[in-house]
Amino acid sequence: MAINQSSSNQVTKKKIAVLISGTGSNLKAIIEASVNDKINAEVALVISNNPDAFGINHAKDHNIPYAIINHKNFKDRREFEIEIEKQLDQKDLDLICLAGFMRILTADFTRKYHGKMINIHPSLLPEFKGANAIEDAFNAGAVETGCTVHYVIPEIDSGDIIIQKAIAIDKNDDLALLKNKIHQIEHIAYIEAIKKIL
Repeated sequence: MAINQSSSNQVTKKKIAVLISGTGSNLKAIIEASVNDKINAEVALVISNNPDAFGINHAKDHNIPYAIINHKNFKDRREFEIEIEKQLDQKDLDLICLAGFMRILTADFTRKYHGKMINIHPSLLPEFKGANAIEDAFNAGAVETGCTVHYVIPEIDSGDIIIQKAIAIDKNDDLALLKNKIHQIEHIAYIEAIKKIL
């Protein structure tokens, strides 16, 4: 585990932690919204389970404290989560945002942060749950899909919906174009959801 700590001057803002595994495009959108005062919040902590996640660079670029907690270094899922909890509990957090965090969380973890942890999913839930939602919608010939921001509960992709945004699947869309269209509306939806909650 590698940890970088830095202090923040924006003590009056609500505090958010963001958990990532990859490029961190939603993290970037949340940081930019915070910096530009589109949300009354600051990203107080970024956690990645993937030491090679590009999204870590967004934290570094804005001097945001981050922790790399590689799930491969723990004997089981619960030990991994306990280390995440240690990092989260050091901050006086108002909200925890899962943003492309590709680990299934245990019931113990989700119950501990019930009502305080949200996720973004690339479909119009309850349709197309799971890790391959965009591909599933595309392959099913759906005429519409989108994204959903929802509260995290033990049942995957099943928590109360905060906000949804829909897009049409054009007959000329290929899978790469559809993914790009969904990512664009995700950035809008996540900011709107955070603003609504806080």
